[in-house]
Amino acid sequence: MNLLAFDTSTDTLSIAVQHGDTVWQHTGPGGPQASATLIPTVRQLLAQAGLSFDTLDAIVFGRGPGSFTGLRTACAVAQGLAFGARGGQGVPVLPIDTLLAVAEEARQQYGCTQVVAVLDARMDEVYHAQCEWLGGDSGWRTDADFGLGAPETVLPPAGWTVAGNARAPYGDRLAPTAPHVVALPTATALLRLAPALLAAGGGMPASDALPRYIRDKVAQTTVERAALRANPPAAQP
Repeated sequence: MNLLAFDTSTDTLSIAVQHGDTVWQHTGPGGPQASATLIPTVRQLLAQAGLSFDTLDAIVFGRGPGSFTGLRTACAVAQGLAFGARGGQGVPVLPIDTLLAVAEEARQQYGCTQVVAVLDARMDEVYHAQCEWLGGDSGWRTDADFGLGAPETVLPPAGWTVAGNARAPYGDRLAPTAPHVVALPTATALLRLAPALLAAGGGMPASDALPRYIRDKVAQTTVERAALRANPPAAQP
């Protein structure tokens, strides 16, 4: 398959292009830089692979959860490129959950098959989901609903591995007795997940592709901040 994949949900920008069995990839700074570097780097990788937007079978992107700005960037770029491909006829887009991509990266790098995927959600919280590799045609089984909460609320089952990027900022507050590995939702992980998801009907028109938000609010209003200063929460024992 000819696929373009990218993820901008974290502080790392990850892009990959697959032409047949060969993959070209790029990793660089994400965050605010992603919106400026994403499209030029995509064009460069496509040129290296001998592809164009008109020869792609689908555009794959990490839909979240993750950085609000990053998710909007990924969705907007995926939609724009997909709409314009093939002379305006368009190509399908495939949104993939970033926590699933974290689990897939942990499986590829470390052989983990029972994973609690965790991403730093900032504001003293983490996104998390249990993902179990069933193998064969079954692939991954994941939580229907992803969690969002303080690091202490993540309670892995015995023997499961915590994978993601939240261990560094939260230390032993996050599942102190569980094994941990560092894993990000890379574009190459998205490419490995894409064939089965496309075969299962996961591809969609660009107009239907939306980010997956878990937190519905990222900032307090002026009134809310003033109220919090006037009535600070009680100290925890």
